[in-house]
Amino acid sequence: MLRKVTVETGVVEGIPAADPRITVFKGIPFAAPPVGELRWRAPQPAKPWVGVLKADHFGPIAMQEVPGKDPNAFYSKEWHVDPDIPMSEDCLQLNVWTPAKTGDEKLPVMVWIYGGGLQCGYPAEMEFDGERIARRGVVFVSVNYRVNVFGFFAHPELTKECGDECCTNFGLLDQLAGIKWVKRNIAAFGGDPNNITIGGQSAGGGSTTAHICSEMSAGYFQRAIIQSGGGFAKGFNQGYATLEEAEQIGCEFLKFLGVSSIEEARKIDAKTLFQKSVEFPAPRKDTHAFEMKWNIVIDGKFLKEDPVQTILHNRRSQVDILMGNTLAEFLATPQVKTVQEFKQYAEENYEEDAETFLKLCGYPNADLETMRQKATINNFEIGNLIWARLNYELGCKPIYFYRFNPEIPGDDAGSFHSSDLWFTFETLAKCWRPFKGKHYDLARMMCNYWTNFMKTGNPNGLDADGTPMPEWKPFTKDNERAMYFGDTPHMDTEGYSDVETLTFEHLYKKWKASI
Repeated sequence: MLRKVTVETGVVEGIPAADPRITVFKGIPFAAPPVGELRWRAPQPAKPWVGVLKADHFGPIAMQEVPGKDPNAFYSKEWHVDPDIPMSEDCLQLNVWTPAKTGDEKLPVMVWIYGGGLQCGYPAEMEFDGERIARRGVVFVSVNYRVNVFGFFAHPELTKECGDECCTNFGLLDQLAGIKWVKRNIAAFGGDPNNITIGGQSAGGGSTTAHICSEMSAGYFQRAIIQSGGGFAKGFNQGYATLEEAEQIGCEFLKFLGVSSIEEARKIDAKTLFQKSVEFPAPRKDTHAFEMKWNIVIDGKFLKEDPVQTILHNRRSQVDILMGNTLAEFLATPQVKTVQEFKQYAEENYEEDAETFLKLCGYPNADLETMRQKATINNFEIGNLIWARLNYELGCKPIYFYRFNPEIPGDDAGSFHSSDLWFTFETLAKCWRPFKGKHYDLARMMCNYWTNFMKTGNPNGLDADGTPMPEWKPFTKDNERAMYFGDTPHMDTEGYSDVETLTFEHLYKKWKASI
């Protein structure tokens, strides 16, 4: 097995995974520690080390709330289970799982970007074990990056100081630095630097979308996997602050800190700075992006416009895409208290289609709660559908689109946001939930589909016993269908509610008219 590898900064030695045919290298520095004068700077080159780096443990997670601090929080039960996990501002390390026996095998490569709203998250989350993916002949890499105020702060002093260097979006720049490191070094691990897939879920999916839409990231990967990334959903991948707006937030934050310069702010210890950033009042604006204090910035360098505009005008990187969502995430129900307010909601949101919308919801004869439930839609799904249709109409390669909605045991959360991660990584055995045979079968096939896509851009192929898996057809004009991951995988026969279909067609019409 390939246990010792030489990379650009030295020799690194990994350890056998649970399956000894896989070697895992944990905590490899891919950039210099972003501390002191390097706080709020684009990632700088890592320094060489002397001797052999024992890559036998994950590096510290980025500064954030302590995972599992609130034992009653939903994700504390899922995977934020270790409040004692090391945390540090010195966090720019990555991890590699490889099945290679030599460094010349040219295996496909996957670079994973974790989610957490750009405020938290880390590669060491137990669902992100790359072993099962590596067992299928893929070199898997997970990259750490700065989040919250450490990753998405902006200030006029930084803009002046950085010159031609990017002056914000440090978390995205960390991700890109990790991807570039993979491009330069992954051959030593048996990977093919010309066959790289990037991907992530939630904010990791949004980050992947940003890389697809950034000229700075173009050419470093061939495929992308976007799990619950939002697509064209209202407030996601759009409505980001301009550099000037982000700088103003930064000025207000320095006042809140009681300092007058970036130099002073860099001297504040990381724990105190993070706590102050949590206490800092959030700016309010009518977009999801602005409700988050520290978020992606349209800085004119990494991003020149909102990603949805880049996609809409077909200015994105033309890479293969696999994309989808879970069916119980971010459900939107009209927040109205009277029938008259419901009618007003319809007129404001559906305009010329308001009458049809009201009829589909049972207006005026149904009771208010019945109408509200009929009006409930999955924003992420609508946003993804818009991208998938637009994609083929613009002449791009069709997207492989999925909907995830199996029975999830243990509680009544359903196919909640992030529940698909246990399945795509095939790590169900680490979960507290009482999964059984059908879940393990589904996870095996989903991991097969994902890794097939990483290899060739096509998810189809054989199951472990050599039989063909159900065919996953791409989303095209003649097949506006998703692969439906219920208790078994099959092309979607469940379909969408009448209100979801109307919402999709209404919003798609508006987006097309805006081109």
